[in-house]
Amino acid sequence: MSDITEELQHLRALANKPALARVPAYLRLSGPGWLQGAMTLGGGSAITSLTIGAVYGYELLWVQPVSMVIGCIMLFALSHQTLSTGVRPYQAMRDFVSPALAWAWAVAALASSIIWGFSHYPLSAGMLEEVIAVGTGFSLQEEAGLGREIYLFMLAVLVWALCAFTAWNYGAGGRAVKIFETAIKLLSTMIVLAFAWVVISAAGKGQVDWSAVLQGFVPGRLPTDTAGVTTVMAALGTAVGINMTFVYGYTLLERGWQREHRELARYDIVMGLVLPYILVTSLMAIAAAAAFHGSDLSIQGKLSPARAGQMFVDAGMGPLTGRLIFALGVLGMAVGSLVMHMLCCGAAAGALFNWEPHSRKYRLALLLPTPAVLGVFLWSTMGAYLVLPTSAICGFLLPIAYLGWLVLNNRKDYLGDARPTGGRARLYNLAMVLCIITVLASVCYSTAVALDII
Repeated sequence: MSDITEELQHLRALANKPALARVPAYLRLSGPGWLQGAMTLGGGSAITSLTIGAVYGYELLWVQPVSMVIGCIMLFALSHQTLSTGVRPYQAMRDFVSPALAWAWAVAALASSIIWGFSHYPLSAGMLEEVIAVGTGFSLQEEAGLGREIYLFMLAVLVWALCAFTAWNYGAGGRAVKIFETAIKLLSTMIVLAFAWVVISAAGKGQVDWSAVLQGFVPGRLPTDTAGVTTVMAALGTAVGINMTFVYGYTLLERGWQREHRELARYDIVMGLVLPYILVTSLMAIAAAAAFHGSDLSIQGKLSPARAGQMFVDAGMGPLTGRLIFALGVLGMAVGSLVMHMLCCGAAAGALFNWEPHSRKYRLALLLPTPAVLGVFLWSTMGAYLVLPTSAICGFLLPIAYLGWLVLNNRKDYLGDARPTGGRARLYNLAMVLCIITVLASVCYSTAVALDII
C-alpha cells in the first residue's frame, strides 16, 4: 500500500473525531504550510518587525497579524481550489481567468524571488559572520574594504550551496520532500524559541511594558509619513508575498494531496504559517520596542539585523542573547526563505515554459537566484535600505493573485461540485472581497502619501 493511500485512510478515520483530537495527527501530516512559513519568515519580515518596534514602539503590533490573516484567508481559497481540482494554479489562472493575468502572476513571482536574494544572501552572510564571531572570536567586522566583502562573499556562497543542495533534492520528490518539511518544522520551532529568549531576557530586565503590548495588538492609528506607510505596506508584502501565492499550490500537489486533504491543508496553514509568523514577528517587534524605541538613533528604514544585534547588547541583553541567539534566529529565517525562493523559481519558470516538474530544465531553474550572492558587495551601501521598499512593492503586486482567486472561486466550470454555494459562498466571497479591498486600499493610501496628496 502506498504512503498516500495509507494517509487517505488515516484522514477518513480522523474525520469522525473531535476537532482538537485531530490536531496531533494533522501536525504530524502537515508540511506545505510550514514551507510557506519558512518563506515568509525571511529578511523582509525581520527588518519590518524590527522597524515597527524600534520606530513605532508597541503601536503597530497589530499590523503584521492583520496582514497574515488576510493572506491566510486567500491561501485557504487557493488550497480548496487546487485540492478540489488537482489543476496546477498557473494553468487554472490561465485557462479560467486570463492568460495575461496568469503570465503577470508568474513573472512577478519569479522576479520577486530573484530580487529578494540580493538582500537575503548578504543578510545570511552577515548573520553567519555574527555566529562565527561570537562563537570563535574570529571577526573581520571592524575591517572595511574588499577583504571583508570577499569573506562575506565566501559565507554567502556557503549558504547558497546549502540552499541549492536542499532545493535540488527536494525536487527529487518522495522521501526528500518529507525530510525537508520535517527540517523546516524544526527550524521554525528554533526561530520562535530564539526570539522568545530575546524577549524573556528583555522582560527580565523590566524593559517590556506588557500593558502597552496588549494595546498594540488592537488596530489603531496608521502612520501618515511616507516611511511609516512603506513599513505598513512592507508588512502586507512580507506576510504573504506574491511569490508565496504562486508556489503554495505546487507544494500541495508535490505532496500528492487530494480532495480528502482539504481540511488538513487549512490546519496546516494555521499551524505552519500563521502561528509561527505571528509569534516570531511579534516577538521581534516587542524586543525592538523594548530596547530601541524612544532612542535618539536614526534607524527608520536602516535597521539591519547585525546592527540590531549589537544594539540589543548595548541595551543590556548581553552577547549571548543579543548577538548569538538573535543571529541564529535571523539566519534560520533567511536560509529557509532562500530555499523557498529557489523552489518558487522552479515552479514559475516551469509554468511559463511548460517544463515538467523535476525535469532537468526545471531543476536548473531552481538556481536562477544564484547571481544574488553578489549582493554582499552591495549590502554595505544599499543593504537594509532596499528591504522595506522591495517588501512594499510585493504588497502592490498581491492584488494580481487575489483577484484571480476570487474569480476562480466562483467558476462552476473550474470547481464543479466543489464550488461554494449558498451561505458558504457568500461568506467565502465576502471574506475574499474584504481582503482585496484592504490590500487595494493600502496600495491607494500608500500611493497618496508618497505623492503627498494626503
